[in-house]
Amino acid sequence: MVKISKKRKEIIEKVDVSRKYSLKEAISVLKQAPKAKFDESVDVAMHLGIDPKTIAQPIRGTVALPHGTGKKVNVCVFCKGEDEKKAKEAGADTVGGPELIAKVAEGWCDFDVAIATPDMMKDMSKLGKVLGPKGLMPNPKSGTVTTDVAKAVKEVKAGKIEYKMDKQAGIHVSIGKLSFDEGKLLENAKDFIGTVISANPQVAKQQGIISIGIAKTMGPGLMLELSEFRK
Repeated sequence: MVKISKKRKEIIEKVDVSRKYSLKEAISVLKQAPKAKFDESVDVAMHLGIDPKTIAQPIRGTVALPHGTGKKVNVCVFCKGEDEKKAKEAGADTVGGPELIAKVAEGWCDFDVAIATPDMMKDMSKLGKVLGPKGLMPNPKSGTVTTDVAKAVKEVKAGKIEYKMDKQAGIHVSIGKLSFDEGKLLENAKDFIGTVISANPQVAKQQGIISIGIAKTMGPGLMLELSEFRK
């Protein structure tokens, strides 16, 4: 017989796996569940009813969470000249041109988000094998290839996140920390889910979403009532 810890038992008792919750109810349950010794992340996972192999345009985009993610985001900016000063003043953690590209080419990737000016992208093509697998390659569609590096840095630091459908038709992001009050988590989650649906016509269709779940780092995971998001 598998022994269940007291904390795990408390979590299981608080969750009814046979039902689907409203977003507000689910967040309340997460807040009431036994907590870990660290500030857990709250994640939203969407399973889409879309075959990734058949769509012409990938399901991806960005959303500026009104209350941020609660995580310190390390931003690296690839640029030259006057843009270096602008990026640093905006709060970028690492800024540089060719010398930074060479450093990354050797394997250094100690950052969470990479931003680049358009004139740097030709030289950055050599970083595809390094940054691509980590999901760190700057992309115009996510706003990380831009002539306004200061704006991009400030948006990322303030809570702008990128989402992208994976090969299993899933989208998974962190929408805040468990220490956030329920109202902030609710607003962040609503903004994220609403943005994904409204920005992608295929997702907005009745069959576009199979399920939406919300969970904290150490559990529990709760399934949400889809009708709440199909109004």
